[in-house]
Amino acid sequence: MTVPVTIRIQDADFDLAAETAAMTKGRTDMGAVVSFTGLCRGVEGDDTVAALTLEHYPGMAEEEIQRHADEAIKRWPITALTIIHRVGRLVPGDNIVLVLTASAHRQAAFAAAEFLMDYLKANAPFWKREERSGESRWVEAHSRDDAAVARWSKD
Repeated sequence: MTVPVTIRIQDADFDLAAETAAMTKGRTDMGAVVSFTGLCRGVEGDDTVAALTLEHYPGMAEEEIQRHADEAIKRWPITALTIIHRVGRLVPGDNIVLVLTASAHRQAAFAAAEFLMDYLKANAPFWKREERSGESRWVEAHSRDDAAVARWSKD
């Protein structure tokens, strides 16, 4: 059976309940759905963040996300996946990313969701610009994100 995968990059907000309902409608093979929602923080370190602007390269971003979705499906018995990533200007409290993973059992759904978020955070081709203290600056990659991805490497 082909695993249904939904990948969207959009300006508009998303609704967790609606996305979960769409994923699970008519399905009886799912025993677990794990969701992760990433939010725009209003504080980074000791500084206040006024907004975060996310940009992407259309087509390339979707392909990279699909590649990681395919890897998750190979590694775990996933029955459905939804990945939504927002772009544009977001303010603190706004939704940024949604990852939904479904499986017959919770362990696979949790592992796949964590795997996908680690890869999205470290490798997905999105560029982030923060507005802080009246200034705007591009956000650099963090070594902690690379370390999170490294633990999924196959030896």
